[in-house]
Parts: sequence; C-alpha cells; structure tokens
Amino acid sequence: MRVFVTGGSGLVGSRLKKRLRERGDEIAILTRRPEALAKEPDVIAIAGDPMTKGPWMDAVKNCDAVVNLVGEGIFNKRWSPDFKETLVKSRVESTKHVVEALAAFPKKSDGSPKVLVSASAIGYYGSHGDEELTESSPPGNDVMARLCVDWEKAAHAAEPAGIRVAIVRIGVVLDKSGGALAKMLPPFKMFVGGPIGSGKQYMSWIHHDDLVGQFLFAIDHANVAGPLNGTAPKPVTNAEFSKALGRVLGRPSFMPTPAFMLGLALGEVASVVTTGQRVVPKASLDAGYQFRFTDVDAALGEILK
Repeated sequence: MRVFVTGGSGLVGSRLKKRLRERGDEIAILTRRPEALAKEPDVIAIAGDPMTKGPWMDAVKNCDAVVNLVGEGIFNKRWSPDFKETLVKSRVESTKHVVEALAAFPKKSDGSPKVLVSASAIGYYGSHGDEELTESSPPGNDVMARLCVDWEKAAHAAEPAGIRVAIVRIGVVLDKSGGALAKMLPPFKMFVGGPIGSGKQYMSWIHHDDLVGQFLFAIDHANVAGPLNGTAPKPVTNAEFSKALGRVLGRPSFMPTPAFMLGLALGEVASVVTTGQRVVPKASLDAGYQFRFTDVDAALGEILK
C-alpha cells in the first residue's frame, strides 16, 4: 500500500512513518523541505505546501490512503487574533486542498475507494467537567471546539466523491520526544512537579503507540469511518496523572501550578490545560481496536523506562 502523509515530520507523523516503514508500506511525505528526507529509506518526498494548491496534489493519484496530520501547534505561540487565524488556516485550508486532490482521484487501482484518515482533537467537545464523552457527544462552542468542527467538516467534504473518511480526535499524547509529557518532565525531575490548577480536570491521555495504531486501524479496516477518539479507555484526573508520573520517576508530585500562573505564562491557550475533558474511545473499541496501554502507570513506565 502507498500512503500519502501530510504533517509527516511532526510528533505523530514521525511515529506513523516508522510504523508504516516497518510493515512494508510505501510512504509519500508532503514536505516544504524535501532535502530533509533525502536520506530516509523508503520515503518519497513530495515538495509542496498543503496551505497552497500546486503540483503536489497530483501525487495523490498513485496513493491508496491519505493521512492528514498537518496543523500549526496550538502551544507554539500565545493566541493573538493573527495566530488564531493561522491555527484555522493551517488545518482547514490544508485539509480542503487535500480533499480536492483526493476527489480528483478517489479510487485505488483496483477500483475500490480510497481512504482519508484526518486528524482532529478532543477539543472538539469543549469543557464538560467530569462528564464522560464519546464520539456521539455534541461539539462545544469555544475556540478549539469551533476550530475542530470546521476542520472535520473540511475532511468530510471528501465523502461525496465516494472516499471513506475517518477522523481521529487526538487527546493528550504521551511521548517523551515532545508534546505535553516532554514539557512536564523537567519540573518533576527537579522535584517540583505536581498537578495543574485544581488537579480535578481530566486528562484523556494516550500512549503514542496506540495513537499510531488507531490511524493504521482506520487505514486498514473498511468498516471504520467517522470520528474515533484518540484516547486510552481510562482517562485520569490531572492529579492522578501527576501522582503516576511521580511514581514512575521516583519523584514527589505535590507542587501544584496555580491556574492563574499558567494563564499569565500561556495566555488563552492555558484553558486547554486547566479544563480538560473525560473522553473515552467507544468507536474504536466497538470496531475491535485492541489497546496496548490502558493503564497510565504502565504507559508512562514503558515510555520512560
């Protein structure tokens, strides 16, 4: 199978690329810097910018599946009006261009439909306290929720062409190479780690291996379509997560970070960390996906071993 990937150099994309290579798939990566991939084995570098239409769109013709991971990181900058616009365009406009490219070549060489597996985020649901959320729960109405709604709408636009569309709503990815965990490790290692704010907000975490596994599961299974929550089956509160991280590292976990201090440091985006959602992957479980890591201690232990 040949898989076309946008956002292939990011945290999730790098892990996905490795797994695709291990199982013998051909990988075509859309990149603004093709020279950076010149030495990578089994990777076809496609020069282009997903924010802009161009010759790169023709490369989708010979691919069986597209994984769309492109998007500006929400923690890259403070949320100014200009940066909010960048967050939207980097996801929605890029997805529209990917869908346009796919719609021009919607079938595989054997005549079966191609598949688009597109990223979204659990920010789709907004803040719901400790209410358990599944894929059928309604969207929220804050900045992140509206962004995710538009992002997913752009991906679903591929369906009228006969393309199967699956959307992975990504939670808190546990990976020491980046993301939330990488930012949490230094204070814990310096004996000043602990919960954020009240610590009562839920963290819907997922081991990076299971997140990649869900993307591959969506590619491989023709019955999988619509949203999939990219989270482990057992979310934990921020306080519980902090205790688990402290246990794995052999460090204390009682030094809280007040919510107002995080707000001063990060601005509006701090609400993503201080509110949280209690999200479970009902659709993935119902479809038969088997998680490797359902316990947060085991997941952290494997990552930080």
